[in-house]
Amino acid sequence: MVKKRKRSDSSEVVAQPKKEDAAPERPARTLLGWKDKSQVTDEVDDNNVASPKFRNKEKVLVTCSRRISYRYRHLMLNLVSLLPHCKKDNKVESKETKGATLNELVELKSCSSCLFFECRKGKDLYLWMAKCPGGPSVKFLVSAVHTMEELKLTGNHLKGSRPLLTFSANFEKDAHWKLLKEMLLQIFEIPKDHRKAKPFHDHVFVFSIADDHIWFRNYQISVHHNESDKLPRGGLDKMTLIEVGPRFCLNPIKIFGGSFGGPTLYENPFYVSPNQIRALEKKKKSGKFAKKVKAKTRRKMHEMSNPLEPDEFADMWKD
Repeated sequence: MVKKRKRSDSSEVVAQPKKEDAAPERPARTLLGWKDKSQVTDEVDDNNVASPKFRNKEKVLVTCSRRISYRYRHLMLNLVSLLPHCKKDNKVESKETKGATLNELVELKSCSSCLFFECRKGKDLYLWMAKCPGGPSVKFLVSAVHTMEELKLTGNHLKGSRPLLTFSANFEKDAHWKLLKEMLLQIFEIPKDHRKAKPFHDHVFVFSIADDHIWFRNYQISVHHNESDKLPRGGLDKMTLIEVGPRFCLNPIKIFGGSFGGPTLYENPFYVSPNQIRALEKKKKSGKFAKKVKAKTRRKMHEMSNPLEPDEFADMWKD
């Protein structure tokens, strides 16, 4: 027979110290750092463990739609080579439900942002730039595309190096430009401690606004060979910029409150779709043909109303 355990053995419980019910409040922070750096202190607790510091873990998913042209695919691959913190995925079908599919892919890849290149009719390229899963998201029309392969510029920089981001003063003009600046800053800025990123800067991403379009350029920071490696502060006159590529222009169409959809926060009043531009060109061409037909009919009516007088020497050589 098995003896039963006495109650006195199970009743002995070691008293454990009570944990604090409420955790200490953390200072507010953004994706790129603390909002108020004065609130962050390097205090050390009793166990000699430093206070937690914020680390940028931004990852970008880059993908495209099916039936994309080779030129636009090369542009996407150029951006993938410039962003070491991005992840590339298979093509996604461009349908109405693409937003749910892309949000699921972003979650599976453990990313926080997405760049989706959508090609329509084999001619028009649209770029979706979204913060997942809460938003916001922006839809651009991409034009003036020039890839690295076709430009053949002399600039060159190391792969994986961190770029400096510069913005023109126009980005502080309106609220929607400020929002676009913050999104571009978070997506195109490479985290400092990323495993694929080099710990130095040798090129510049330039975003400038002209004619309500965002123009993108990539320049190499070049120093003359006869100079020392480390320049003193204020020695920018000894540096030069050499363009590397690629080039493209972004025309904002709409800004949505959610990820790939949601309430419309901003709509560009000056945007004209490529379909309307092609329709106007066809009307101009059809107008030229209609003018030719009308000119022929007018000529015939003029000839009928003004007949020529009979020539008395027309039948002279027939006999």
